[in-house]
Amino acid sequence: MSSYQYQIQIPCNSLMDIRFLSAKTESKLSQQTQLDAIVTKPNGSVLTVPCFWDGERNWGFRYASSELGVHTFRTRCADPDDAGLHDIGGEITITPYSGEHPLYLHGPVQISSNHRCFQHVDGEPFFWLGDTWWMGLCNRLSWEGFQFLTEDRKRKGFTVVQIVAGLYPDMPPFDERGANEEGFPWDEGYVHIRPEYFRAADRRLFHLVESGLVPCIVGAWGYFMSWMGVDKLKRHWRNLIARYGALPVIWCVAGEANLPYYLTEGFPFDDREQVKKWSEVARYVREIDPFHRPLSIHPTGLGRLSARGAIDDETLLDFDMLQTGHGLREVLPPTIRTVRESYHSSPIMPVINSEVCYEALLDKIPADIQRLMFWGCILNGAAGHTYGANGIWQVNRRDLPHGASPHGGDYGHLPWEDAMNLPGSRQLAMAKSLLTKYPWFDFEPHPEWVAYAKEEVTKEENEPDEIAKFEVPYAAGIPMKVRMIYVPQRKPIEVRGIEPNVKYRMSLFDPESGESWDVGLFLPDSNGKYVCHPPEFCERDWVAVLEM
Repeated sequence: MSSYQYQIQIPCNSLMDIRFLSAKTESKLSQQTQLDAIVTKPNGSVLTVPCFWDGERNWGFRYASSELGVHTFRTRCADPDDAGLHDIGGEITITPYSGEHPLYLHGPVQISSNHRCFQHVDGEPFFWLGDTWWMGLCNRLSWEGFQFLTEDRKRKGFTVVQIVAGLYPDMPPFDERGANEEGFPWDEGYVHIRPEYFRAADRRLFHLVESGLVPCIVGAWGYFMSWMGVDKLKRHWRNLIARYGALPVIWCVAGEANLPYYLTEGFPFDDREQVKKWSEVARYVREIDPFHRPLSIHPTGLGRLSARGAIDDETLLDFDMLQTGHGLREVLPPTIRTVRESYHSSPIMPVINSEVCYEALLDKIPADIQRLMFWGCILNGAAGHTYGANGIWQVNRRDLPHGASPHGGDYGHLPWEDAMNLPGSRQLAMAKSLLTKYPWFDFEPHPEWVAYAKEEVTKEENEPDEIAKFEVPYAAGIPMKVRMIYVPQRKPIEVRGIEPNVKYRMSLFDPESGESWDVGLFLPDSNGKYVCHPPEFCERDWVAVLEM
């Protein structure tokens, strides 16, 4: 007779979810223990998978794998006398997946072999087009609204949703605006995690995955460190890893992790202690996550614009998250500088601008700024881009005065239903669609390939020199194969360094409307240069694609 109490069969990359019942009759004893499942994979490697307390005497164990074959497990409880939790065995048979869901067919997201972009486990490239729903797990967004917004982003082609796991920005702890259908993630005083909150969050995070969207789960906002401390935030993260690590997720240790203490009452202006403490949490996440989901941390944008500056050991990061500011064209110089600096830094890792220039912030940031930031980042080496719309990230509601946002409306009153239809989300989705027609994952920045045509180089009156220096054409691609050029102004450009005896076809694209025009073959001059004029249908910025 088998010694295994559980025998389960699941397709590869799909979630297995089983439950154990503590033999202890007092629920308080149950929640104070620690439970792991020790998994032996078919190749003989061993994983320690944290399990999660799910209320009363109930515990959960979730697992998924891309490796076919028989995986065995045996539980290990901190209380070996608990016969309901300790030394429970099981056999999990992972079978081939036969459907078309991309996250099950290709596997979860990981870092590519060249460390420049993301890919699925089977090597299929993954383009990060993120959306910002910081407060998407609270009841400000109803379950019906969550489904509606998910469907819109799926239809447009988004692939990632950045979402905070209950410990939200821009409000005091235990503010009713941050509760979900079941209340808060912790009890007041942060003594116990409340599994009721996370059971409600399960439905939303599972729905994102089933819709083909990857949750980028943010553990907490930076100032929760001063309210909770390292040990309780480690407990918070252990719960997140146990509940969601088997899903195809991405981890962000904290939002604005290097948030200076001066933003919380009674602390001096100094973020070094924050960096040190959140780095300790990041090391813990790295140590106990058996699935090795991609890990990063979100910076403040108050001087340190990159995750590299929000952590004390860059080797803890799998990719670099940036926050380069909010505003209009004055945000372009720090954005391009930060992307370039990260791209050329060591260790090499994918770069994502995870927060920049939310559309309609303060009711004034237009869609052309979204396009400028997207193309500027991508063609300077970013592995993807995150869009943000004011009204969505904090879930402004039409039925409350001024949306009753966490800021009391300070950042604009646009309801999320209207923000969902702002033009920037559609335009960035079209940009992704254009890029992914080509081998974008092998693109490298080539600023030397393009400049404004000399006869058009003028300095607009009163334009700051710093902005003019960066509001220039950007190019990236693969030599002798494809070049992609973004032009932020309606001016002619000079395409340079065209290889001898290479015949390119050119097409022009309007990033605002999606309209395109096939120019056909063109002939450069003897110096490998070609002057290209903007298409008539473009009102401002435009894109040129040269392909063999």
